[in-house]
Amino acid sequence: MSRGRLLWPLIALAGLIVLNVVFTPSFLELRVQDGHLYGSLVDILRNGAPTLLIAVGMTLVIATRGIDLSVGAVAAIAGAIGCTWIADGGDAPTAVLLALSVCVLLGLWNGFLVSVLGIQPIIATLVLMTAGRGVAMLLTEGQIVTIRNPAFRQIGAGFLVLPIAILISLAVLLAVALLTRRTALGMLIEAVGVNPEASRLAGVRSRTITWTVYVFAALCAGVAGLMISSNVSAADANNAGLWIEMDAILAVVIGGTSLAGGRYSLTGTLVGALVIQTLTTTVYTIGVPTNTTLLFKAVVVITVCLLQSPRVARAVSGRRTAPAPTPRSQKVAAG
Repeated sequence: MSRGRLLWPLIALAGLIVLNVVFTPSFLELRVQDGHLYGSLVDILRNGAPTLLIAVGMTLVIATRGIDLSVGAVAAIAGAIGCTWIADGGDAPTAVLLALSVCVLLGLWNGFLVSVLGIQPIIATLVLMTAGRGVAMLLTEGQIVTIRNPAFRQIGAGFLVLPIAILISLAVLLAVALLTRRTALGMLIEAVGVNPEASRLAGVRSRTITWTVYVFAALCAGVAGLMISSNVSAADANNAGLWIEMDAILAVVIGGTSLAGGRYSLTGTLVGALVIQTLTTTVYTIGVPTNTTLLFKAVVVITVCLLQSPRVARAVSGRRTAPAPTPRSQKVAAG
């Protein structure tokens, strides 16, 4: 991915930060209290950690020419399982292991529908997106399950100088970047996204790769769901992870990854997630009315995406690309 594709998202991110500083002069201030780092920038990173984590998994899914609309429901299921287990007297490590194991099974289900049965990804994952909330509601019996467990709370609200949620998300991002860019895995994922059939004929196990990225996306969603529920020490099946799949997809697209599959950028995904979370923070900072919040976010996101368009970029820079010569004109020139 060219650096130019990241230019406008970075400009948008800088503009949002400047806007916050105008309305809140102390926005960039950081302070250390009890060995913990606090500040508005830290809050943005902490609140955006679940979105970033899901966006990392979504990046690989989209790179294979797929999409996963079920990650929000999977996050809700993970939170429901974890909190319900603890509320019934279980311990935190077992709750986490059980929740993530179920998420892996859900990822296997999505991968099976897409890679084995050949169902369109948007349809295959829409099934779990719809049914998953119902499963989470059944697990919590339609109630908000509240818990008090210091060990479990560390996942979303704990600190190791920085919030643990930030460290987890950045660690996953770095691990995926090293694994996909320092080995052939990234190239194989891109090959599947460009042309699954051609990659299969070339000896690439496209079905296995597709299956794997859906499992990984579900696992990321499960960890994000545990972050969300542990941060508030409660499981809310109705609202936990609601529409987070849209924020993750927007973060990936803003970062320059094409929904048509192929080349992807984890750096772009990181920038996109920061733009989305900073935009959400800005909405509250400048006092945008609640009933126009989604419209405000939509306008900013659409503007950034339009500015990333090659045609718009050429128009802004005043450059025009000469049309490619037709075969007839080439013959005339040769004669």
